[in-house]
Amino acid sequence: TESGQIGYVAAFPIPEVLRGINAFTLGAQSINPDVTVEVAWTSTWFDPVIEKEAAEALLNGGADVISQHQDTPSAGEAAQTAGGYWVGYNDDMSRFAPEAWLTAPVWDWGPFYTAVVESVADGTWTSDQYYGNMADGLVNLSPVADVVAQDVRDQIDAKAAEIIAGTFNPFTGPITAQDGSEAVADGVTPDLGTLLGMDYFVAGVVGSATG
Repeated sequence: TESGQIGYVAAFPIPEVLRGINAFTLGAQSINPDVTVEVAWTSTWFDPVIEKEAAEALLNGGADVISQHQDTPSAGEAAQTAGGYWVGYNDDMSRFAPEAWLTAPVWDWGPFYTAVVESVADGTWTSDQYYGNMADGLVNLSPVADVVAQDVRDQIDAKAAEIIAGTFNPFTGPITAQDGSEAVADGVTPDLGTLLGMDYFVAGVVGSATG
């Protein structure tokens, strides 16, 4: 981002969404420590009109990259119209705004469902909590757009390999909260239960973590 401002169109201030915004912000700050991420809450999971209006407001406010935790490509369409860039969500939505597209986190539940069905069929299934990750193939990134420089794509691939190997966690401290307090101490990696209850924004996020 040339402006140092990223806009983030988000549905509701629940831990899942806060966690995604924070991880995105920390990633952006690892490249540019001065970057800010401004959040626009829509109070809807799926509303193309509201999502587009939120993205337009962020772009008009100076953002030149839009990200989202929403289910439609409307934010990306707004980014393309404004000559900005777009990080999508859930799926490869590049066909909707190809000139703005960068990449998106994507989920593939197929292998998990297959394993569950097979375990039920052979009588080995047990009830258990499941939180998938890149290592087991549930989480991935869609192909990164050609507009992204090759050296940056190489960095993305290297970081993905570290996540899969378990040698990198985006929430390993030190992490400072939006209000300046210590959110995660130096060297500490929060456990899954703590992350699932995340209720704060990290420093650099602009907007309220309560909606």
